[in-house]
Amino acid sequence: MILSGRVAIVTGASRGIGLAIVHALLAKGTRVAGWSRTKPNLNHPNFTHYTTDITDKASVEQSFKLTVRDFGDEVRVLINNAGLGYECELDALSTEQWHEMFDTNVNGIFYASRLVIPFMKKAQRGHIINISSVAGTQGIPGMAAYCATKYAVRGLSQSLFKELRPHGIKVTCIYPGSVKTNFFDKIDSVELNDDMMMPEEIASTVLHCLEAPDNYHVVDIEMRPLSMKKRM
Repeated sequence: MILSGRVAIVTGASRGIGLAIVHALLAKGTRVAGWSRTKPNLNHPNFTHYTTDITDKASVEQSFKLTVRDFGDEVRVLINNAGLGYECELDALSTEQWHEMFDTNVNGIFYASRLVIPFMKKAQRGHIINISSVAGTQGIPGMAAYCATKYAVRGLSQSLFKELRPHGIKVTCIYPGSVKTNFFDKIDSVELNDDMMMPEEIASTVLHCLEAPDNYHVVDIEMRPLSMKKRM
């Protein structure tokens, strides 16, 4: 897909991987709608921020309504990036934390995708990229609930790509390992370090998938830091 002039929605756009993806898309001439609770420190003529609680169906619907108002029915890219995780053994995890992770990591993808897909079907073109994690490919002690959400993203993505393939719509699931972001603020066993991947590197992989030839579909892609000093 040629990204210049296209319209993309990026969830979790205020920092980390989401913000890096926003910058990468803007550099390609993409018009970007950033959905997040907090507005990023970014001023660009092709960027519009919409205050969005991805866990709230009504909030997502309002942001989509405003995005269509401002950009028309031209949304061809959706990056489902918003996510969070808590480190805790399952029997010590609160029900609030469990629901917060599923509401953010899984339900948010449903809320956003179900709104965008009809427009992509009408155009017979589009690309949805879901940011999962290597935690969606293996179990990690102390991260059972988080792994459960990311396995859900994996299953959702695998099914969705088969549903949407006949409509000319691509679905890609990305599984990053350790990335140097604020995600680890809540993970006591891991300290941020320079051996981790950088958000910009994940963003470059997103661009690679989006810019692939029309008949070339990257379904799953996993990346990890070469160093094995830290988990994931």
